Amino acid sequence: MTGIDSSQPLRRQRLHELLLALIAREDDLELMDGDGPAGLAGSASGEGAVVAARWLERNQRVFQKYQALVRTAVTLDALLDGEEPSDS
Repeated sequence: MTGIDSSQPLRRQRLHELLLALIAREDDLELMDGDGPAGLAGSASGEGAVVAARWLERNQRVFQKYQALVRTAVTLDALLDGEEPSDS
């Protein structure tokens, strides 16, 4: 087993800790709505499509926020990794 392989669990743990710390700093972090748009089945004249579009846009916005948090955690981890003295 190489040093790279043995460091993966430590790196993954560090990424999780960084991500949790970033999430903890968020005041109003929303969760995605998995139930689907309310009122879609019984609506007529295109209202259902508008409701569905709003539901989808909201979930995309929430998803993008989480993606940004993950990218930030990965970037911070890479910076921390660059600061560690190498063994070679």
